[in-house]
Amino acid sequence: MRAIVVNDGGAALEDVSENLLDDGAVVVDVAFSDLNYKDALAVTGRPGVVRRTPLIAGIDLVGTVAESSDPRWAKGDWVMLNGAGLSETKHGGYATRACIDGDLAVTLPEGLSPERCAALGTAGYTAALAVTRLVSEGLKPDDGPILVTGATGGVGSIATMLLDAAGFVVYASTGRTEELGDYLRGLGADEVLPRSDFEEKGKPLQKAQFAGVVDSVGGTTLANAIARTNPGGIVTSCGLAGSHDLPTTVMPFILRGVTLAGIDSVWATVDDRADAWRILARGVDVDALDAMTTTIGLDGVIEAGERLMAGSLHGRTLVEIR
Repeated sequence: MRAIVVNDGGAALEDVSENLLDDGAVVVDVAFSDLNYKDALAVTGRPGVVRRTPLIAGIDLVGTVAESSDPRWAKGDWVMLNGAGLSETKHGGYATRACIDGDLAVTLPEGLSPERCAALGTAGYTAALAVTRLVSEGLKPDDGPILVTGATGGVGSIATMLLDAAGFVVYASTGRTEELGDYLRGLGADEVLPRSDFEEKGKPLQKAQFAGVVDSVGGTTLANAIARTNPGGIVTSCGLAGSHDLPTTVMPFILRGVTLAGIDSVWATVDDRADAWRILARGVDVDALDAMTTTIGLDGVIEAGERLMAGSLHGRTLVEIR
């Protein structure tokens, strides 16, 4: 089989034996995957994702069941798995075949094709988890605008789309306002803010502007977003593309009652996963998704990963496996 394998010296597309695969209840003929920030880290040799080598990269997979000893899954079923240790401690989706545990896998939601599910991938699924958290905490469109940081990335793009579909006013932050401002407005952003507005260290309490936040950046950006959140507002943290640090104080939390809600897309329950995918099926404009999606093969993943790390890739990247 063909697979992108990460070793101590880096990643490469190789012909490998199926004996490399982990044990698992469900054998999948992988049809599609995608490219996320964590995938880019893995295939470009950056630390922080892959925890054993050799390891097949790819944190997402969409395919059909070839064999199964799990009663939930039968031969021929379409199956999807996001996170759940793929490309971290378990072999992932950048291979023509995978062997997975079926416990956290889900069926494809009605209304989304396999290609579109893969294009959305972990980024779209994480965005849906974040938006669901905002709504479940009681936020309503009348409460005020929602800030989306890293808005031209996968999570930010889909979060912008979902929030707009839910009726929220969206303020999208990006470092490429002139180049990609129209792209973000096309996804539903009402205002496009420069990333530089959030990059300098500020006071722990600033002028309140936002009822909620979807942040995939971390660091000073997240600290400033928290400082500008309305009393009782909700900030969801789902990424660290900028930094894993959080240079703030307890003041926004005890003086404004701001909630910082972590979004764990890797080990979310199967019910939460299914809910997130149903929200994506209802809230994603498939024409807009298609327009923001670039398709590559396995042989293009490593180069695309370098471009993502360099900040020259936006939207979604679909990886055709077979």
